[in-house]
Amino acid sequence: MLSIRNLSKTYRGRQALQDLSLDILPGEVYGLLGPNGAGKTTTINLICGLLTADHGDVFINGQPAGDQTKPWVGVMPQENLLYRTLTCRENLAFFAKIYGLSHKVRSQRIRDCLAAVNLLDRAQTPVEKLSGGMRRRLSLAIAIVHYPKLLILDEPTTGLDIEARHEVWELIRLLSEEQGMTILLTTHLLDEAERLCKRIGVLKLGQLLKAGTLPELRQCVPASEIVTVETPDPQGAIDRALACGFTPRRYGNDLSFWIPQEFDLKELIAQFEGVTLDAISRSPVKLEHIYLEITQNKALLQPEPLT
Repeated sequence: MLSIRNLSKTYRGRQALQDLSLDILPGEVYGLLGPNGAGKTTTINLICGLLTADHGDVFINGQPAGDQTKPWVGVMPQENLLYRTLTCRENLAFFAKIYGLSHKVRSQRIRDCLAAVNLLDRAQTPVEKLSGGMRRRLSLAIAIVHYPKLLILDEPTTGLDIEARHEVWELIRLLSEEQGMTILLTTHLLDEAERLCKRIGVLKLGQLLKAGTLPELRQCVPASEIVTVETPDPQGAIDRALACGFTPRRYGNDLSFWIPQEFDLKELIAQFEGVTLDAISRSPVKLEHIYLEITQNKALLQPEPLT
């Protein structure tokens, strides 16, 4: 559905995007992760035609991105671009008219979209009286009012409480699984990407460092589990762990180790014999561990070849 080939963009001598290539399949939810300044927003703007690439190509549904493909794309931006004094229905009607929907189609589509985001009972409510979660859901309704083939969600749940976040997650899942929309999702919330995305790409400094399914990316952290310790003797813990074949890592202030095999708790503590431990905890390998390994390990800072 979306194919990007060798896409590059430079701003005032700074390389914002460098030879980005990726494919997103029809009906797939693809997560694009990366720190601020990684090139995520630049990528979206190039796909939507808001910027012109220095070189490279974007294809949507097999066609070069341009005026012909714009009706196939829906975008939910980071910030809600809503008219606060207009009602939910009026906001949708405005954008539906811009997309060229006829009056007859427009009326039914507005109702369908309000129902899809659970705002049908708020159709006549002005935006300024909606909660933050409701506004994000209305922004999503606007993005799909013309039933796009490709839906771009830029930080769709930023600033929402956990209940509202779960509501938006369920809507995204339904759009993909039941309506077959292809979705490009950018997010800083790794649990969001873990829940929703079939494949994930990690951008840094304009380069795609790694891409793949979660099981494929998990190979970057070849561990059975992650063990975190609190100790007054961190170097002693590191030395002991290295002798046991454990890989040490710092996650913020936490001293953690990749454990290559499963131990019961008594056996695990015994591996640190001779080292004073104030606390020990264990967790499965999560996307946050994978993400940090990809973005912080200099050996991995090479563009991902297109496969």
